[in-house]
Amino acid sequence: MRRRTLSTLVVLAAGAATAVAVAQPLRRPASARTWTGRVAGLPYDVRRPSLGKVVREYWDPDSDAFLTPHAFGIGDGINLARIGRGLPRAVRRRPHSQR
Repeated sequence: MRRRTLSTLVVLAAGAATAVAVAQPLRRPASARTWTGRVAGLPYDVRRPSLGKVVREYWDPDSDAFLTPHAFGIGDGINLARIGRGLPRAVRRRPHSQR
């Protein structure tokens, strides 16, 4: 029962955040709508993403950020390129035969 209650609360919170992310831009004049912003401290972007934007969400070697805003939706993605830079050089360069 407790797990079901938690799942229900998570779904309700996600639904409420999504509703706010769509409602915020709709309250502005059409010329002022950006379809991006923050809800409860999380970034959102409800514009149609480009392939490049989706790739940069998960692989952006030019960024020092571990977390990057989702290309579409609410929340953050993980910049795997930044995580790779943080690994010790020996782990990154070890030949396959030694693994």
